Amino acid sequence: MSSVQALTPREDTGFTRRRFYLAAIYGFWGLIGAALGAPALIYLLLPPKPRKGVEWIEAGDLRSLAAGPPKELVFRRNRVDGWKVISEKSSAWVVKTGENEIVAFGPQCTHLGCAYHWDDLKKGFLCPCHASVFSPDGRVVSGPAPRPLDRFDVRLENGKLLLGALREQMEPTE
Repeated sequence: MSSVQALTPREDTGFTRRRFYLAAIYGFWGLIGAALGAPALIYLLLPPKPRKGVEWIEAGDLRSLAAGPPKELVFRRNRVDGWKVISEKSSAWVVKTGENEIVAFGPQCTHLGCAYHWDDLKKGFLCPCHASVFSPDGRVVSGPAPRPLDRFDVRLENGKLLLGALREQMEPTE
């Protein structure tokens, strides 16, 4: 007859190949979790950097502005893109409504962003793209524009016109 041998447990030889693969897989998924979780944790724990104040741009001399039809002023504005500061040409339509009262409109139509112009015959701003018409105070007279023209914050200092942030006007159109 055959003899039966009793099975004895194998001695633990330490770090086996199977344990190595399991450790590598768990380590890999741990690194993935840390890489995905660290930005979220930083966002939640660190407060955002405060933004700088509004940059006021000198757009022109008040003496050159007369009451009457709006005038387009062209100026240079710095835009920060990551670590680069880009100087770009910008413009504003300026209307002098009183001795020291000035309104400055952004240069794009509020429908699709086309550049509009002043029409002396119609006494309004006309957008050539889709025929929106705006009154001298920026309200929509006709056309598909959904809201009035955007306005710059305006400040007058030492005979100079300073333009700040461009603000959307959200009043409903008539």
